[in-house]
Amino acid sequence: MVYISNQTAKISEQLPDFKDYTVEVVPRMAIQEFIQKHHYSHSTNGIQGLECFALFSPGNFGIPRMVGAMMYAIPSMPNTAKAYNPINPNRCVELRRLVCIDDTPKNAESFFIGKTIRWLKQNTDYEVIISFADKEHGHTGVIYRASNFEFIGETGAGRVLMVDGKEYHSRSLSQPIKPYSRRIRARWEAKDPDVFFRKRKSKNRYVYYLNKGIKKKIKKFNREKN
Repeated sequence: MVYISNQTAKISEQLPDFKDYTVEVVPRMAIQEFIQKHHYSHSTNGIQGLECFALFSPGNFGIPRMVGAMMYAIPSMPNTAKAYNPINPNRCVELRRLVCIDDTPKNAESFFIGKTIRWLKQNTDYEVIISFADKEHGHTGVIYRASNFEFIGETGAGRVLMVDGKEYHSRSLSQPIKPYSRRIRARWEAKDPDVFFRKRKSKNRYVYYLNKGIKKKIKKFNREKN
């Protein structure tokens, strides 16, 4: 998911099929149903979205057609932001959802990511993007590497909470402030057979630095801390 300000032009030159594609900032409600339908998780539960984007292709009668959606959010785990941006945790965001429909051209995801990163650089003060490739679903992070994200290792193997066939984070049982968490907790305590934990594979971790200086500052900070 890496992008540098002059890369959009380069991508467009390499991928002429995208000359009529557009990327737009949109409200969450505009992409939520699309993500629930097309993303392998079929869910946006628990995601505290910050910036949402849609990818449009030319459609019938000149009406753009949504073919992709992306959601940047507050990192899913409380200490994640501090781990990847210990200097300014509030300037760390996680790419939580990315999906394009199957009939988009090759490299659509990289094109999409590049456009959103350029927008983040120009319109926000975020410094670090993190994302995780879910090996449980066959993803290793090819798209991230193609977008100049840095591979920084794997997470530990863990477990996922299954509710009616959908995956939820294991913390979903312990967030009483959220109504959906209270409902899941009640079903779990009632021994509902459709609410259970399942082991899952590790995930590949990726990071992208939105400015040249922050990477050096973070490395220096960590060296001095240790």
